[in-house]
Amino acid sequence: MRKSAAASSLSAEAYNSVRERILRGELPMGEVISRRKIAAELGMSFVPVSEALQRLELEGLLESRPRAGTRVRIPTQEDVRGHYVVREALETQAARLFAELATKSEREEIMKLAVKVDELYKRRDRQRYLELHERLHRRIAECARCPALSQAIEHTHSLASTWFCVEAPQLGQLNRPHYRLAKGLCSRDPDEAARAMRTHVQTSLQRTMMRLDAHFREAGRSTFPRRGKLEPSRGRGSSRCTNRFD
Repeated sequence: MRKSAAASSLSAEAYNSVRERILRGELPMGEVISRRKIAAELGMSFVPVSEALQRLELEGLLESRPRAGTRVRIPTQEDVRGHYVVREALETQAARLFAELATKSEREEIMKLAVKVDELYKRRDRQRYLELHERLHRRIAECARCPALSQAIEHTHSLASTWFCVEAPQLGQLNRPHYRLAKGLCSRDPDEAARAMRTHVQTSLQRTMMRLDAHFREAGRSTFPRRGKLEPSRGRGSSRCTNRFD
C-alpha cells in the first residue's frame, strides 16, 4: 500500500528535524534517541518518527543495537578512514572537472567563498563556518556539472559535520587552507586542482583522527546508556557544537 502524502510529509518533517539536530551537535555522538520524546516534541505518532530514524540509519548518522535502542553513530577509525578515501576520490574528481568547466564568474565566486570560510575559521565562529564550508564544497561540486557527483559529495559532508562538532585538544590553526585550495582549483589545470583538493582532504583526515581520538580510545569500553535517556555529553570528547574549535 502506498503511503499517503500526509504520512510522507510527517516522515520528512521528523527526518529533517532529527538530522538538523545531529548536524548542529545538539544530539552528539553516542546520544540515545528516544522515539517517544521526538514524537511528542513534533506532535506526531511513532510511525513517521521510526521511518525517519531508519532513513538516518541508512545514511550512517544513526546506529541501532538489539535491546539497546538507537543512538547517534560513533564511528570507528576504519569508518573515518574509509569515509575520507571515498571523499578524496569524489572531491578530487570534482576538482578536475571544476578546473576544466568552471566559468570565470564561478571561479571568482569560489575564491570569495574560500576567503570568507577562512575568516570564519580564524574567528572560531563554528556554526557559520560549518554552514559556509558546506556551501563552498557544494558549489565546487555543482560547478563540476555532474549532479550524481554533487549528491554523493553532499552526503559525505553530512557525516563529517558531526565529527567536527567534537571538542578536541588544541590542533593549531592552519594558514588559509581554503584560499590555498581555491587557488589550485582556479588554476584551470586539472592536475593542479586535483593535487590541491587531495592535500586538503588528507589534512582534514589527519585532524579528524586527532579530534576523535578520545572516542576511539573509549570505544572498547563504551555501551549504550539506558534507552530513553537524553543527557548531554560531558568532558573530553564532547560533541556539542560551541564557538570553540580547532
